[in-house]
Amino acid sequence: MRVEYTQEFWDDRYRQHTRIWSGRPNRQLVAVVEDLPPGRALDVGCGEGADAVWLASRGWAVLGIDISEVALSRAHAHTADLDASVAERLEFRQVDLLASPELPGNLDLVSIHFLHLPEPARSRIFRALAPLVGAGGTLLIVAHDPSDLKTEIRRPPQPELFYTPQEIADLLDDAWDIRVCESRPRTERTGDGRDVTVHDAVLQAVRIR
Repeated sequence: MRVEYTQEFWDDRYRQHTRIWSGRPNRQLVAVVEDLPPGRALDVGCGEGADAVWLASRGWAVLGIDISEVALSRAHAHTADLDASVAERLEFRQVDLLASPELPGNLDLVSIHFLHLPEPARSRIFRALAPLVGAGGTLLIVAHDPSDLKTEIRRPPQPELFYTPQEIADLLDDAWDIRVCESRPRTERTGDGRDVTVHDAVLQAVRIR
């Protein structure tokens, strides 16, 4: 059965648990961004806000967008515990990317983690988001690698939602310098406490003009 990943779907999923994600920034974001000078960032599919908060704590001005109002309400709640100087660098906004929204451009970072949609919507969204990166800025796309469908970690049984980093690199023109295009292993824990190796599909590209 095909699942439609609408606002209603995501709001319902978030309502089933008081917290979905770990509250820690994604490790590939940390690995790529920790040595970059802070600037203006767009966190696509920001969820409960951990990546956006981490970026803001490092001096980035961050717009976090997500389709789920429930997730965004939790992200907003996190800002109450932050220093004022960090909170003022954060903005969260409800956005449906399939509706072709107006978003800011000339950004220093566009970070897209685990945005899994079928074609042709996936390529259309990535083609719309990539031009928001300004010259010298970084595009970071991280996804569950297709090989994860064969692991013991639960993934949606829909192969059409998964993609390789090369598939995304093929969407970019010669205005980009591809810095990373690979599947990176990491460890996740199963429900019964066993460690399993999974892979992140990672694309890091810098706009050269």
